[in-house]
Amino acid sequence: MQRPPQEDFSLKETKPHLGGGKVTGDKLTSTYDLVEQMQYLYVRVVKAKDLPGKDLTGSLDPYVEVRLGNYRGTTRHFEKKSNPEWSQVFAFSKDRIQASVLEVNVKDKDVVKDDFVGRVMFDLNEIPKRVPPDSPLAPQWYRLEDRNGNKVRGELMLAVWMGTQADEAFPESWHSDAATVSGADALANIRSKVYLSPKLWYLRVNVIEAQDLIPGDRSRFPEVYVKAILGNQALRTRVSMSKTINPMWNEDLMFVAAEPFEEPLILSVEDRVAPNKDEVLGRCAIPLQYIDRRLDHRPINSKWYNLEKHIIVEGEKKKEIKFASRIHMRLYLEGGYHVLDESTHYSSDLRPTAKQLWKSSIGVLELGILNATGLSPMKTKDGRATTDAYCVAKYGQKWVRTRTIIDSFAPKWNEQYTWEVFDPCTVITIGVFDNCHLHGGDKPGGARDSRIGKVRIRLSTLETDRVYTHSYPLLVLHPTGVKKMGEIHLAVRFTCSSLMNMMHMYSQPLLPKMHYIHPLTVTQLDSLRHQATQIVSMRLSRAEPPLRKEIVEYMLDVGSHMWSMRRSKANFFRIMGVLGGLIAIGRWFDQICNWKNPITTVLIHILFLILVLYPELILPTIFLYLFLIGVWYYRWRPRNPPHMDTRLSCADNAHPDELDEEFDTFPTSRPPDIVRMRYDRLRSIAGRIQTVVGDLATQGERLQSLLSWRDPRATALFVIFCLIAAIVLYVTPFQVVALLTGFYVLRHPRFRHKLPSAPLNFFRRLPARTDCML
Repeated sequence: MQRPPQEDFSLKETKPHLGGGKVTGDKLTSTYDLVEQMQYLYVRVVKAKDLPGKDLTGSLDPYVEVRLGNYRGTTRHFEKKSNPEWSQVFAFSKDRIQASVLEVNVKDKDVVKDDFVGRVMFDLNEIPKRVPPDSPLAPQWYRLEDRNGNKVRGELMLAVWMGTQADEAFPESWHSDAATVSGADALANIRSKVYLSPKLWYLRVNVIEAQDLIPGDRSRFPEVYVKAILGNQALRTRVSMSKTINPMWNEDLMFVAAEPFEEPLILSVEDRVAPNKDEVLGRCAIPLQYIDRRLDHRPINSKWYNLEKHIIVEGEKKKEIKFASRIHMRLYLEGGYHVLDESTHYSSDLRPTAKQLWKSSIGVLELGILNATGLSPMKTKDGRATTDAYCVAKYGQKWVRTRTIIDSFAPKWNEQYTWEVFDPCTVITIGVFDNCHLHGGDKPGGARDSRIGKVRIRLSTLETDRVYTHSYPLLVLHPTGVKKMGEIHLAVRFTCSSLMNMMHMYSQPLLPKMHYIHPLTVTQLDSLRHQATQIVSMRLSRAEPPLRKEIVEYMLDVGSHMWSMRRSKANFFRIMGVLGGLIAIGRWFDQICNWKNPITTVLIHILFLILVLYPELILPTIFLYLFLIGVWYYRWRPRNPPHMDTRLSCADNAHPDELDEEFDTFPTSRPPDIVRMRYDRLRSIAGRIQTVVGDLATQGERLQSLLSWRDPRATALFVIFCLIAAIVLYVTPFQVVALLTGFYVLRHPRFRHKLPSAPLNFFRRLPARTDCML
């Protein structure tokens, strides 16, 4: 497989004209200063009055057609109304205008052919310009004319002006490049939009005990457990060890709940009558709106809840109220935790759920989504390849979606967005997608929006008040290998409002304090994160226009925890890269000990002698050395933000079978012979890991056996050695011992032996517990 050259995957710094001027890295202050200005002709169609009737009955079904050269936009039509109100805005890109006259026609909707009612003409050279923050242009009444320029009955209220994408009418306007989009739903799918993630809470259900249960079969000891259901989440306690009608559990169940709370918590106490048969002993439904909210670790009072039992009478369920079974629980919504819906390695928000616990913001993040270049064709329409691209950016609870640029491999968005920043150690994610819902809305099993690529930018790697303008490669991993889908051009600026507050954040815990006072287990966090991403994707997919599930899951990296041979190799090489410095120091010290460079070795002897004679200089010397290294490396500090690295990800040389395994479903959908081969490969890798772990355990057990008398002779030798060493070290000054030890380690090679030393031989002979293993 031939892969593209490495330079194609590089980050490129650019110098665009932002806000009408070239960016120099200094802070700009004008509106929309992180994007290139795009000129638009805006036409606001407000309403009409006194329109004449056209049908035989004298009625009128009016609509407005805005025509500019080959571009034509229409409003919705009203049936039998002579004074309609539309309040619609049309935007025509100045770069695509090829006409000199704007024509606004009022027409009558008809079955065969629409009738002409009247029109208003505008000369483009006489249209006024508007620059925010100027007030919006006030609409005016215009008398309609016929095709010959004569005044006719009827007036139309319009506002026409030249503006930029900073105009407040821009997000909701109909754009000229949307002329090929059919349907009102599809038109909504191409507009820019801002979304907010639902407010997520952890719901803790502490099941304590139940009382006065009435099992169906009283001749046996009941095996009772509690089952809790919240939406699509279902958890159960263990079977109570006290097999009575008053069982006890004292067990916590954790759920994720989202405001507004739509579904109640349903609890049922069930008796395991047989291996696959359970009997419901009682049930209760608790609305989440009435549950207490806890902001810290202080305990919440427990409550008793009545259980209802349903019996079937003549095919209908009825409540049985002949008994008073109760369940004792402690329910509360945890406001002191941060509900993790992203990986903690690149999370965009670390604040607790409760707003009362939020700290003040430390700055503002501004993102300008300029354009993309060289996008790959994503689909075929009318026999030719095309791409309808849009961007999604996610930071904190705020999601933004740009408008869709129709049929372009080099779309220009030039949209700017702003977020408040509460923690510098967070990441903003920008994804590019192909819109597959331009003709006919959502259908069950319909097309999914295709991913074009993703970029992550960590805020802590950015200098404050500097504008970063770069073209980022859009890389997507396919079963055939990594592929560059194009480049996205972004402008980013992180503005700090308080340098002291930001520096103080580096001393604070990464997560809210409840994560450390009452930590959740790794298994709980994985399960809760999965539930949180499902809730977020479901809620955002119900917005209008929807932010679909495949988009949300890709932005949140839902599948990043699944097994991948490629990712495992990448993590192994990352560990080796971290240990590389220690390995290099070890090699350097070995060269010193072997006198490879006699001058350096003599200097090390002198330095060692000084540090032993003046031990108070040891720590100052270490920290001064680290300071000098940091100052020296400042010259080569990274000038650009980090980007997706194919070599670090082991994506540029991954084996096709490893990629096919990574893209496999869970559970697997591959043939048995391929699954068997992969299983055997995994067994061989696990065998090597098992050997390494066993070797580490062996070394630790040898240390333990020094004093365990497992080998009585070895322990006796070690104990006698410790006694002699204690006496010698007591009567000998520490500096003398340190000098002798250091000079012995640094001795010349002619005084060395190739055989292992006596202490190492003694340690290797110590017993471990490997001979006790089956």
